[in-house]
Amino acid sequence: MTVAEDERADPAALTKQEFEALARFRFGIRRYLRFSEETVRGHGLTPQQYQLLLALKGFPGRDWATVRELADGLQLRHHSVVELVNRAQAAGLVERVPHPDDARAVRVQLTAEGEEILSRLGAVHRDELRRMRATLALPVWHDESSSQ
Repeated sequence: MTVAEDERADPAALTKQEFEALARFRFGIRRYLRFSEETVRGHGLTPQQYQLLLALKGFPGRDWATVRELADGLQLRHHSVVELVNRAQAAGLVERVPHPDDARAVRVQLTAEGEEILSRLGAVHRDELRRMRATLALPVWHDESSSQ
């Protein structure tokens, strides 16, 4: 949140229940992230590599992306994504393919090995999210409950 957004926030005091809901939701996010980090490491990947594979497979409308698109989606600097792709390519998880319409760009896509490990990890993550559904439910604020 920027300072300008912070100044626009409703200054109404939060209730004790709302603070508890915020804390519970934050705990749920952190618990899920820790689960994810430990799980992907147990499968021989770094959390960043898993995020890269997920960003590729989850890219809207196609199964590949450019480094620039990945940098935007992962919220990383271009050079950081280049290094991440280099390491993932060396591990056999992704490959670079020439872009047919733009000689300056390269498509990054999953290899068969990357697809296989992502499928396994995706199923494990889906199952964990199902178990955590209640913990990760968005809090309901007291001013919303009266207007619904």
